[in-house]
Amino acid sequence: MAKRRIGSRSGGGTPPVRTAVRNAKIATLPIAFAGRQAAGVAQRARGRSTADINLDIQMRTAQHIFEVLGELKGCAAKLGQLLALYELALPPELAEPYRRALSQLQDSAPAMMPAAVHGVLASELGRGWRWNFQEFDDRRAAGASIGQVHRAVWRDGRSVAVKVMYPGAHQSVRGDLEQLRRLSVLATVFVPGADVPAVTEAICTSVVEELDYAAEAEHQRIFAETYADDPDFVVPRVITQRGDVIVSEWLHGTPVTRVIESGAPEERDRVGMLILRFLLSSWVRTGLLYCDPHPGNFRVLPDGRLGVVDFGACVSWPHAGFEDLVSEVMDAVFNGELGDLDAALRRHGFVEPQRAYDVRAIAEGVATVTEPLAHSEFRFSTAWMRERVRYVLDPRLTNAHRQMTIPAYVTPFARALLTALGVLCQLETGGPVRGEFARWSPEMAAVFERFDSRRGEPADLGLARQLRTTAPGRRFSVVS
Repeated sequence: MAKRRIGSRSGGGTPPVRTAVRNAKIATLPIAFAGRQAAGVAQRARGRSTADINLDIQMRTAQHIFEVLGELKGCAAKLGQLLALYELALPPELAEPYRRALSQLQDSAPAMMPAAVHGVLASELGRGWRWNFQEFDDRRAAGASIGQVHRAVWRDGRSVAVKVMYPGAHQSVRGDLEQLRRLSVLATVFVPGADVPAVTEAICTSVVEELDYAAEAEHQRIFAETYADDPDFVVPRVITQRGDVIVSEWLHGTPVTRVIESGAPEERDRVGMLILRFLLSSWVRTGLLYCDPHPGNFRVLPDGRLGVVDFGACVSWPHAGFEDLVSEVMDAVFNGELGDLDAALRRHGFVEPQRAYDVRAIAEGVATVTEPLAHSEFRFSTAWMRERVRYVLDPRLTNAHRQMTIPAYVTPFARALLTALGVLCQLETGGPVRGEFARWSPEMAAVFERFDSRRGEPADLGLARQLRTTAPGRRFSVVS
């Protein structure tokens, strides 16, 4: 009886793929949003403050978004995870509904039943797929937004991780994206001034690319080769990839989620700095940006190194012109005048041409966000992150940040950086953050040196410069 209930609810442990069902669920979002706005007009007429009404609309809309995406799974769940940062914009007492919805969204992905898993393996590895394994555990070892991982023993005795995509995931994800493109108006609840269609399309493109397990396996091979015998990191080697199945080496280690929950302060600092180093070093050493640095993708190995998994969200990087963006915007922030910042923001597409905005307010906001780079040592915290996000996403119409946009090509970098910042804050990481950025970006190192010189303080980047020149295996340089 239990098996029948699971099957009837989620198609045998897979995300709902019937187009009509998925579209109907997503279609409730703008309808409910419009209803809340209409109700807000009536509430204003009865004397309720605009600020209270807008906050209520935002809370109810975000809660509804999280709940619907959590039911749909697939790419909807992945996009929902990107909204997790918004929860930090609210005071703790108001953020609880978001936190509950996000927890359900990230933890309740339906498990595929063994028959469904065996069907995918037979389709991709052949009817005699069991010949490849000495052992195969039908219980899933980990879940993912569009699939799940099983532990097994390969035919040569190696412990392996077998990543299997949900049947129908291609269809359901592409269907979700078509609907979500139509719902981009809802993003104005969060950042009304953004070029929502362009950013939405960039996100959709990255999600579609995560359906390509062949590309994911190739990314993982590049990382595994680059970081082979690295003193800090381990990337499991890919053993084989066939269609919607990837088999790679199993990593034995402690999930970073456990370090967040109970790790000693020294270990939290060390792990957080390693995550930052991996993210910053990836584009320098491989030419690829690792875009999904959430805690579930990292393991602390018994020898202390950081293991990294899941390479579906990787893009070629840096984008042409990114070095100029870094040099000009960061130099304007740390060493320039308001006019320099205004020119740099307009030149790189953060402000629409001819649009008037409060550049002084933007400069003050950028200064708060880049605070970790203004000091030789810095400690992150959730309270620090919450204050910055609330400052940027303050719903008042006078908030200049809400009128800014973001160039679509910067979206992968923003996703990676914001996700990593969230992890560092959860870990409460402290350390030489600025030196780590300088180690992997000559442009930023030069900005920081000018900053220290302008303040009449001795530069503290000698160690970073030495590390940068001796960084192992530099296959790709951000210097043009």
